[in-house]
Formats: sequence, C-alpha cells, structure tokens
Amino acid sequence: MKVQVRYFAALREALGAGEACELPEGQTLGQLRDALVARGGAHAQVLARGRAVRCALNQTLVDESALLPAGAEVAFFPPVTGG
Repeated sequence: MKVQVRYFAALREALGAGEACELPEGQTLGQLRDALVARGGAHAQVLARGRAVRCALNQTLVDESALLPAGAEVAFFPPVTGG
C-alpha cells in the first residue's frame, strides 16, 4: 500500500517536505518510522528512537500503534513547533 509522508519544522529542513512510501498492508505508524530509520543517513538521525517526534495520521494526532490505511497521510514533527 502507498502512504504519503510529510515532515515539518526541523524534520522538514533535514528530510525535505515529504515523500511517498510503499508498505505492506497492516503496518503501524511505528513500523513506518522504523522503516524510515532503517534507510540510514538523515532519516536515521532525525527519526531515531531516542528523539522526541510527534506524529499525525490524516491530520489527527496519534501514537505509533495506529494502523495505517492505504492512501493515508502521515506527518512527523518535533513536539514543539514555532508559528
């Protein structure tokens, strides 16, 4: 299945605005994060498990146990953003 990933604030500066990702059906948001970290490089640095990162699924804040539906929009951002 395909999901659209968007990055905000400092994550956007490191990774760009976003990307499309292909995942097997039945994946959670946490599994998506792990897959992105496994890419290494900047993804591994800014999305690492020791870093505080908030996430949203279809514009609703969720925790990483949320199941991802096909066509979902996932957003990753730091816990505090400026405005």
